[in-house]
Amino acid sequence: MSVYIPRALEGLLPKVSRDYPVLLLTGPRQTGKTTLLKHIREPGRNYVSLDSLPVRILAREDPELFLQKYPPPVIIDEIQYAPELLPSIKAACDSTGGRGMFWLTGSQQFRLMKGVTESLAGRAAVITLNGLSLREADGRIAPHKPFLPASGTGGTPGRIFDETGLFRTLFRGSYPVPVTDPGLDPELYYASYVRTYLERDLRELSQVGDLESFFTFLRVAAARTGTVLNLSDIARDCAVSVPTVKRWISILVAGSLVYLLRPWHSNRSSRLIKSPKLYFLDTGLCAHLAGYSTPETLAAGPLRGAIFETWCVSEILKSWWYSLREPPVYYYRDRDGREIDLVFETDGTLYPVEVKLGASPKKEWIRTFQELRKASLPVGPGAALCLAGDSLPLDRDTTALPAGWI
Repeated sequence: MSVYIPRALEGLLPKVSRDYPVLLLTGPRQTGKTTLLKHIREPGRNYVSLDSLPVRILAREDPELFLQKYPPPVIIDEIQYAPELLPSIKAACDSTGGRGMFWLTGSQQFRLMKGVTESLAGRAAVITLNGLSLREADGRIAPHKPFLPASGTGGTPGRIFDETGLFRTLFRGSYPVPVTDPGLDPELYYASYVRTYLERDLRELSQVGDLESFFTFLRVAAARTGTVLNLSDIARDCAVSVPTVKRWISILVAGSLVYLLRPWHSNRSSRLIKSPKLYFLDTGLCAHLAGYSTPETLAAGPLRGAIFETWCVSEILKSWWYSLREPPVYYYRDRDGREIDLVFETDGTLYPVEVKLGASPKKEWIRTFQELRKASLPVGPGAALCLAGDSLPLDRDTTALPAGWI
């Protein structure tokens, strides 16, 4: 049986709600959006779900009557099922000038955001909730600082992984149910998740006409996590057009299932790769789509390094998102193949990070960091995320950090 795990956003959402009439919590299905809002709601805040067909029909056909029946302060779950409500919510906000009136959840961000932009511009704070971070899973949510390889934010003592434990964690993923229920079969969970996602959500999207081809696309994309996005290669392997692949990638990005990591480049350089790198935001889902049925086969498979890198990137992104900050992170690769997995650019300084699936840190891992010295910006401390048992200096400016310390 799954149990509730405190989330890093618990203390931040009420503060945001005090500044905006509407709080919209988006993200993939089953990441705990409703559970979180119910957990932090104050006494007297109503709750209604548009999953219920009669309630949904009322919201669509008579929004004014719906809001009379479920007046603010209220949580409205799955708001994407009744976008007709949004103008009435706007009118209610404008007539009272109140704050924290409506807490909304939505799991189809690709459909939802157009209506929010048109109806609730300036009135809604939009926050995305993804899966559990390792800090949340381990009960280390305070303080929850954005990761940066610099003094005070470059990782604090946490879980130490051996390879077996690491791939069990990666295979189980970050969604609350498989994380909190050790008796649950992750393979069955993610098979059901994909089926629900395809049948319940994507059938309603005009952009996806052939579900079988889209499922093939998901598997092909999962096998390319951690690599530079090549639309032509994916289109060829899926037997669809490049514009179709581009449209489907945008659906996954808007649904917070994948993240496109943009390349860092200086204006003076013309030798840098301009395409983004593709990362799935949940390694359990990615491993399932890529065809792995056990942690052992994942650990022995050709995607082992890419899955580990995917997990590290996802954890870093969550450390920023769950602090309500946008991560200023990129990757570096030039046309000669020199690469740095992550480059942070903040306050006019660059911070390089390399990810390596190894327990014995080596200076050669960070050799490419010197390429950043050619940039016009100063270079700050760097880090190598790995399976070391403690933090270790690699040189005067770079530290090897256990990945579980992100």
